Amino acid sequence: MLASCGSSHSVSKGTKGARGTTQSGLGSYYADKFNGRPTASGSTYRPGQMTAAHNTLPFGTLIRVTNTRNGRSVDVTVTDRGPHTKGYIVDVSRRAAVQLDIIQAGVVPVQVTVIREAADNH
Repeated sequence: MLASCGSSHSVSKGTKGARGTTQSGLGSYYADKFNGRPTASGSTYRPGQMTAAHNTLPFGTLIRVTNTRNGRSVDVTVTDRGPHTKGYIVDVSRRAAVQLDIIQAGVVPVQVTVIREAADNH
């Protein structure tokens, strides 16, 4: 995962994963070295899938991540914990990062919105 010294503010804490909950902060994407490694949920990270890491939302929560610099959005499923850098609120898979156009920048300001709550709380 990428490192930076940016800061963020939370619009709403959103730790329960309630639909419509929104957070703002920094987003990044998984480094290639994580390909094939197990995630905190037990699934295997694959860069071609539409997945994300979030520190508090339950596994299986569907979230919309919006790059606030360009307005591009993707819907991804939370399958891992992270990011582990202060001010960062989400790490997305490489496929999602390409669609958000954040590969070159590495880190961008994002908004995360819960679209669908997890079916259970693993």
